[in-house]
Amino acid sequence: MVGLLIIIITVGVGTLLFLNTERFGKHPSGERLSKIKQSPNYKNGSFQNLNNTPMLAEGVGYGKVMYEFLFLSKPKEPSKNIPSVKTNLKALNPNENVLIWMGHSSYFMQLDGKKILVDPVLSGNASPLSFTTKAYSGTDIYTTDDMPEIDYLFLSHDHWDHMDYNTLKKLKPKIKNVITGLGNGAHLEHWGFNPEVILEGDWYDSIFNSDGFEIHITPARHFSGRGFKRAQTLWASFVLKSPTTTIYIGGDSGYDTHFKTIGKKFGPFDLAILENGQYDEKWKYIHMLPGEQLKAATDLNAKTVLPVHSGKFTLANHDWDEPFIKITALAVEQYKRVITPKIGEKVNLKDNALLFEQWWK
Repeated sequence: MVGLLIIIITVGVGTLLFLNTERFGKHPSGERLSKIKQSPNYKNGSFQNLNNTPMLAEGVGYGKVMYEFLFLSKPKEPSKNIPSVKTNLKALNPNENVLIWMGHSSYFMQLDGKKILVDPVLSGNASPLSFTTKAYSGTDIYTTDDMPEIDYLFLSHDHWDHMDYNTLKKLKPKIKNVITGLGNGAHLEHWGFNPEVILEGDWYDSIFNSDGFEIHITPARHFSGRGFKRAQTLWASFVLKSPTTTIYIGGDSGYDTHFKTIGKKFGPFDLAILENGQYDEKWKYIHMLPGEQLKAATDLNAKTVLPVHSGKFTLANHDWDEPFIKITALAVEQYKRVITPKIGEKVNLKDNALLFEQWWK
């Protein structure tokens, strides 16, 4: 009994020390917390979705989900390197309007002279433990050294597969402005970011309007949290309007009424970047199921869809290539334009006739 007690105490203390390491960030406090408490989206000590959003579907328990994921699920992963094309981001023609997807929900854009980066995860894994949630072979072709100076860094929320501590620490000297939801600046300041470059906002706040660029923070249906305590920081999507192009940056979100509201308020969109992967009927309220991306695109009045949140990590029970297979088939049926570039492939945002091979085959 004494030996067991020592083991329990040791594990408990070790876990507590681990959860207090820098990578977990900081919860908002002081003036930041006071501002959060004034938000209409913050109630009873946490941020809330616009509509009721259970973490799990009715009748599903966390024990069942964990047991299935650890012992029963066997999602197919790539049997060989994912094909990729490494575009030199520092050598781009400054007059090009391009997008380069980096796998999962990380992508770079050069738009009307501005350099933009979204949710960069470039450290080889999407977890506080470096040996778990590893990137597929061939997907981690970019490092922070490959990044030019970034005018706008968008961070949709603080989950490990979107806000990567190691990547952000290394990128810090190259970042001119960070656009994110309320509270996330607490993490960034804890990691050494200058508070003056952090632009936080609530849903439907207009963050920036200069040089023909508009940036608006908009809702998503999801949650946040890097440790055990959830919803202390705001999860978000974004509207990015440049002098020539309007883009919806979707972040993580289940399907809901906010897409139609955003479409009416800010649309039409030249491009909607929407999550397409890591879904399951068990958590259908916080991640879109196959087909809901195209429904969201219709609500947004989007001409083109770039599906992301897949192709790099296994975070759900479906096969790695299933999201690509399903959305391309549905796009043909519904006459929707869905683009599926390889990781690193340059997408000309002004060329609506571009075709992309089904590289996952």
